[in-house]
Amino acid sequence: MTRFTLTRRALGATGLAVLARPAFAQAAPIRIGELNSYSRMAAFAVPYRNAMQLAQDTINAAGGVMGGRRIEFVFRDDGSTPGDAVRVAEELLTRENVAFLAGTFLSNVGLAVADFANQRKRLFLATEPLTDAITMAQGNRYTWRVRPSTFMQTKMLVEAIRGRSAKRWAIVAPNYEYGQSAAANFKRLLPTAIPGAEIVAEQFPALGRVDAGATVGALGQSRPDGIFNVLFGPDLTAFVREGNTRGLFERRTVVSLLTGEPEYMIPLGEETPEGWIVTGYPWDQVESPPAHKAFVDAYRARVNDTPRLGSVLGYVTVQIIATLLNKANSLDNEALVDALADLRTDTIVGPVTMRGIDHQGTLGAWVGETTLRGRQGTMKNFRYADGADYMFPEEEVRAARRSA
Repeated sequence: MTRFTLTRRALGATGLAVLARPAFAQAAPIRIGELNSYSRMAAFAVPYRNAMQLAQDTINAAGGVMGGRRIEFVFRDDGSTPGDAVRVAEELLTRENVAFLAGTFLSNVGLAVADFANQRKRLFLATEPLTDAITMAQGNRYTWRVRPSTFMQTKMLVEAIRGRSAKRWAIVAPNYEYGQSAAANFKRLLPTAIPGAEIVAEQFPALGRVDAGATVGALGQSRPDGIFNVLFGPDLTAFVREGNTRGLFERRTVVSLLTGEPEYMIPLGEETPEGWIVTGYPWDQVESPPAHKAFVDAYRARVNDTPRLGSVLGYVTVQIIATLLNKANSLDNEALVDALADLRTDTIVGPVTMRGIDHQGTLGAWVGETTLRGRQGTMKNFRYADGADYMFPEEEVRAARRSA
């Protein structure tokens, strides 16, 4: 098993790292195409890219992969639309001669690139798109996903409200693949945690164009005991501000995907609501494994900023890719795909395995509650939920992928 280190001092203490390798051979670098929503989703994607570059340089400084070859990421904006993303993916393969593809943010974009990769028979490591379809109903041999899916993260949140008294629930989610997938999972899982619970209202505003007043008003009129929120980014900020003003969240249980991530918590500032149950990343409170602290120190020294959840995902992705290349010892895409099956990597957040049956990584998420510390939101009462404990049952995976 290959491990990667941030510094010589951290080697052995952090669990990050790389055994000594020979000096670089005079071989061309291994080029990997990374496409993402760097313009539209910069709050997440830019820290993600920063961490990928940090991991790339760390691994190359330690001797590279496959016996001494450097890795080199070629970054491109995917345009945040399926059509643009497929065009960029084609250019990365044909003009930039990358070995394979990684990335994407939006779920509909990820699905489009996954279909393209399947047609071209080239590996695509989907990092951020969360829709279940990418590894289930529309899964294919060449597409694998790193981050926990909507099913996995929703299951983590539903587990956190098990046994609560809230029976009447409202849902608000962006009206595209990710939001629809999360809403469907919440409806499926809620009765397992709160018997007799019902959905009394649903709002699906267009991504990036939420009418906060109308949305908050409609949810309030349904008189829910609890709210499941899937909005993120500027939509989340507008929703929270309007909800706080109108008292929507008072004496109600609020469960919210992604809201504890610094990307979305920082813009909320003093408006951060108290006690929402969220998935997120309390970067300054994570004490284990020691590799995480070494990563935070190295990231802050390089970028002069604090890490985001995107930073963690970017670094972990490069660690997985390096482990993959060392195991496969080949750039043949069939060999790479075969090597990914049940590949385990020791990462800055602990071991992550790419489960062979559905091509889903076991990367987890931190689950806890929002709170205000000074003038900035953070998380309290959190724990790291290992993704391996929240995967789809294997029989369900077989049925979904058989019909794909």
